[in-house]
Amino acid sequence: MAARHATRITVVGLNYAPEPTGIAPYTTGICEALSARGHDVTAVTGLPHYPQWKIQGSEPRTEVRNGVALRRVRHYVPKRPFGLRRVRLEVSFGIRSLFRSWNKPESLVFVSPALLSTLIGTIKARVLGISYSVWVQDIYSLGIKQVSTSRLAQLLSRVERSVLKNADQVVVIHDRFRRYISTELDVPHSRIRVVRNWSHVAPQVPTKNATRSVRESYGWKDNDVVVVHAGNMGAKQGLINVIDASRIAAERGSAVRFAFVGDGNMREMLEQDAVGVNVQFIDPLPVEQFDTLLASADVLLVSEVPGLTEMSVPSKLTTYFATGVPVLASVSASSVTADEMVAAGAGPRVDPDDPKALVDAAEWLARTDTDARARFGLSAQRYCRSVLSDHTAIDSLENLLISSRTPGNPAIGIPVTR
Repeated sequence: MAARHATRITVVGLNYAPEPTGIAPYTTGICEALSARGHDVTAVTGLPHYPQWKIQGSEPRTEVRNGVALRRVRHYVPKRPFGLRRVRLEVSFGIRSLFRSWNKPESLVFVSPALLSTLIGTIKARVLGISYSVWVQDIYSLGIKQVSTSRLAQLLSRVERSVLKNADQVVVIHDRFRRYISTELDVPHSRIRVVRNWSHVAPQVPTKNATRSVRESYGWKDNDVVVVHAGNMGAKQGLINVIDASRIAAERGSAVRFAFVGDGNMREMLEQDAVGVNVQFIDPLPVEQFDTLLASADVLLVSEVPGLTEMSVPSKLTTYFATGVPVLASVSASSVTADEMVAAGAGPRVDPDDPKALVDAAEWLARTDTDARARFGLSAQRYCRSVLSDHTAIDSLENLLISSRTPGNPAIGIPVTR
């Protein structure tokens, strides 16, 4: 490929490594990949707090990590990130990020969510005359509308429309996001680009000994049908339905058992609701152990509250699809997640308010022949390779960021060859 010049790129986003799930792996991944390709990358980000919603460790506020200049901002972290508490979190990060060095970017990217901090950051960008892009991981206002009809939801919809309409370009992670943002938020279709999130987990082929060891360590018997939900335990995951499913499984003497891996603001409530029910809670794990645990499960579960249709593509899907394990989706039929499951051929879907159907589907996956289960896993892995490739996503993002360089700002002058 022909040589090109390095670009000063600054990414402003609340979440970054070592946060293990959600948006952080993608923000971290693109920053490190662009740095590895020779660009001068700065990330203005928050303190690690997700999904526990509590500041984790004592990360240095300024450091260079894997070639990326990190500028961390101290901000408010609510134990329960709802309503005005969530507003305070984003505003505190947004205001303080204004006073961190942005390294005079030629290309500037805001990651949304957090929407309100993005709004604040765009004010600085305009004052400095810097072109900017917004990388939309979740449709913020739609998520609020699907759980609230308050004036706050209406206000945030107007804020999101303004932020995205004034961006030089908007990057979204799914075609349905593009359609919604264009038709509902009035953002010109020509300024919206689709770049799919990628799978940041390598395809798993664990040895039988490794699988047996993991299952034994968590008390999973050979005849148990272990259904694992990994990642955030928040309101939109609808995990009360899974607790109800576990009760049904126990009443019928089913071999199905559920395990929740991770953390989140709903975990304490879920643990209380699961007293006397065979649901296992496992703390967040290091990457290597986490990958092996997923590959040792019988079924991987993605769960959403009813009515959640357009706002997000669960980041766990890109991880799940790489494992070769069948995936069971407890989601609305019209959701983006349901579309992804069909496209990947990863496994069955049931309605998110039907715990009996959830148990039935898990039992069906256990009863069906080994080849049929393997076909689900292999189909999802093929989808990863063809659609969710990290190289494809990073190439697309790199090209977009270079093409959106602020007019009048020359490139750094260092040739980059790939």
